[in-house]
This record gives sequence, C-alpha cells and structure tokens, in this order.
Amino acid sequence: MKPDSENIRLRVQTTLDDLNREHLIPFKLTAHGVTADGPGNYVVPFYDSRIHSFEFSWKDGGKSSFKEVVRSAVLKRVQLMTAPPKDWH
Repeated sequence: MKPDSENIRLRVQTTLDDLNREHLIPFKLTAHGVTADGPGNYVVPFYDSRIHSFEFSWKDGGKSSFKEVVRSAVLKRVQLMTAPPKDWH
C-alpha cells in the first residue's frame, strides 16, 4: 500500500511548526514533500541551504508516535549543522 505522502507531509509540517514555536530549531523549516525510501522510511526535503533534508523511519502501530519520531529526527539533523545561526538562542 502506497503511503499518503501529502498527509505525512502535513503531519511533518505541524511538528516542524511546533519545534519552531518552542525555539528548539534555529529557523523555520518548510517540508516541501515526502519521499518514501523503502517501507516505513521517509525523506523530507527542504529548499534551504542550511539543512537540505532529513530522514526518519516510522511504521503505524510502532512503539513511538509519529510526532516523537519526527521531532527526534529533526533535532538530530539540526545538531549536525556546523554552527547555529548567530541570532538563534
């Protein structure tokens, strides 16, 4: 069964907006789509030179909620940045 990529993208964007509101990421990110990269594996591209994309794995009915998995993946990806922006606290 093919995943509903638009629904997943919207759920990812809601989580990104929450992280931004909570000041846990240094700048607003916009999910421009979701690509399935195997069963339960997803890549979310950003059109941003600071962070190009992030990946996460999630299967419906798994131990962790969708939101928890996405939050964790985004926060790990942000930690990989070489340096946070100067105006970020």
